Amino acid sequence: MNVTVDSTAGVPKKASGTRRKRVPSRAGSVAPPPQPELVQLLTPEGERVEHPDFSLETTPEELRAIYRDLVLVRRFDGEATALQRQGELGLWASLLGQEAAQVGSGRAMRPGDYAFPTYREHGVAWCKGVDPLNLLGMFRGVNHGGWDPNEKNFHLYTIVIGSQTLHATGYAMGITKDGADDAVIAYFGDGASSQGDVNEAFTFASVYNAPVVFFCQNNQWAISEPTEKQSRVPIYRRASGFGFPGVRVDGNDVLACLAVTRWALDHARSGNGPVLVEAFTYRMGAHTTSDDPSRYRMSEELEAWKLKDPIERLRAHLVREGWADQEFLDSVEAESEQLARRVREGVRTMPDPSPAAIFEHVYADGHALVDEERAQYEAYAASFEGGEVR
Repeated sequence: MNVTVDSTAGVPKKASGTRRKRVPSRAGSVAPPPQPELVQLLTPEGERVEHPDFSLETTPEELRAIYRDLVLVRRFDGEATALQRQGELGLWASLLGQEAAQVGSGRAMRPGDYAFPTYREHGVAWCKGVDPLNLLGMFRGVNHGGWDPNEKNFHLYTIVIGSQTLHATGYAMGITKDGADDAVIAYFGDGASSQGDVNEAFTFASVYNAPVVFFCQNNQWAISEPTEKQSRVPIYRRASGFGFPGVRVDGNDVLACLAVTRWALDHARSGNGPVLVEAFTYRMGAHTTSDDPSRYRMSEELEAWKLKDPIERLRAHLVREGWADQEFLDSVEAESEQLARRVREGVRTMPDPSPAAIFEHVYADGHALVDEERAQYEAYAASFEGGEVR
């Protein structure tokens, strides 16, 4: 399943008995490695193509449902960015441009499969049934993630870069011991792939044959650093060094992401061990709302990737095949506006939590020190006018 590129291709060999003088490199002087072929089932123009290793059968109804997912997720994400700009959220990490990677992989999971996200997997959260308002509550600072991970099989967002891959691997190892027929998927970005936690997770998953899929959304920018400054080889090829397969998929092709992730999860749950999926995509917006991407990347790059937009290519396919008319497209657009309005109104009316809530859920059971600190805080708050903990 692996598309390989010889790591020594294009590297001149030094003559026997000679020593090559080392020349200091300059930023930008080293050309990026050649890009291998992507697994693709839907071209940027919306044409359906076949792949010898990853087949996918879909109905028009399923494709329309996927299109709806993409549109609603993007509209919600855009509304969240606007709310942050209006001062309603402290921060927001947009997924703009990465909807296909997230919806495709999210819809590939079975109900029992467990996902471990970073802080940008809003599309996966949508597929796992997490209310968008719960995501926004965390970025507004009124909750720590308002959903039950065990109910949704979707872990709380992880801000620490890469640590969720270790959590996912440990959970997958537990699944093996339980004898369950489930798999785990761990999401991370190209920048996180340089973290020690991720490489440690690769080692443990491989050695223990854990049923985990490592899903890397390579959006080509780890904040302001391009991928070629992080790795001399394509990210998916790192898997071979740890002893498991890697696949690179067109991350803007929702059908390819669905097919590859479905295969990877089945591969893992069948006792064959982990898989690394690299979804080659592009971050159309800023890393977060505190970032200005115009300071480190060219506008021409952005314009080129707009032609590969994941929503436009699926829409073109649906219209070309006669599976979506204007009435359907308008209805999805109207639904997305309703979602945006609900999100907008819901965020602005979220109640502030009690400061005393910080003492809750610190330990599974009661703890004498926490109880003492709570009592001290409540006495302190009661000393103010009104005597109420707010």
